[in-house]
Amino acid sequence: MSKNEKINAYRGSLVIPGGKVGVLLVHSLGGNPIELRFVAQGLARQGYTVYCPLVPGLGGGTDPSGLSSWRDWYQAIEEAHDELKAHCDVVIVGGLSAGSMLALRLARERANDVHGLILFAPTMKPNGWAIPLTFNLFRLVYHKWVASLMRFKQRAPFGIKDERIRNFVIDSFKSEGRSMEDLFSRGGGLVWEFTRLARDVKRRLGEISQQAVIFHPRRDDQSDISNAFQLQRKLGGLVDVTVLDDSYHMVTLDRQRSVVVDRTVDFVQRLTQRLEEKAAVSRFLKGNGVAE
Repeated sequence: MSKNEKINAYRGSLVIPGGKVGVLLVHSLGGNPIELRFVAQGLARQGYTVYCPLVPGLGGGTDPSGLSSWRDWYQAIEEAHDELKAHCDVVIVGGLSAGSMLALRLARERANDVHGLILFAPTMKPNGWAIPLTFNLFRLVYHKWVASLMRFKQRAPFGIKDERIRNFVIDSFKSEGRSMEDLFSRGGGLVWEFTRLARDVKRRLGEISQQAVIFHPRRDDQSDISNAFQLQRKLGGLVDVTVLDDSYHMVTLDRQRSVVVDRTVDFVQRLTQRLEEKAAVSRFLKGNGVAE
């Protein structure tokens, strides 16, 4: 991707131009691309093109009316993928927390155009140790209008183990004019839509065959590590899991973010090398009239 080419990105997105290998990263439920900045910068230093869209409806403060659905979020991810694919020959997709569900669905629906998966604290079920047991009653809510009457407030440590980093993140969000209510609570309608997205993804995990890497905290306050192991068992491709001992849910920001960044870069490098080798073999066979 040349410097003269520009990705047509959603407002508030993070875009770092680079080469012909692109990485699409999806933020968490109620989050924004800041969560993925360290990973994006680490990939960009190696020459990759990185696009972290601010997804309308999924992103914090982007849907005050609460009318968006998970299908709207997914459509936005498809559009972001189309945009990145127009500039890159290889596209690897990743997501943080709820964003990982959108990444997985994209990999399922566009199997030939998503070349690998990077899943940061993937969340199919919010069942970490800081989630109130009363949240389990939410599964009894069958209508979005009922869910919209509720609001879920996050409890400390808010997904970040390191207190210094936690305070820095809070100050960063405050500087953008976001309220504490907006930062640490989620509308019931938003959560209801997420549970429908997760349900859609879970029932067809075996159809997702791309190679994947998962980063998950051993003691995740928001999403128990069983989420990662379930994905490892049920996904149709090779899955590597890195268990983090000194982080909570926001692994891209917390104490072990350097481990996450380094291993993410390593995964992308190894994957693209294999794809290049496979393409070279394919060209050789085709040039010699040999069917693959």
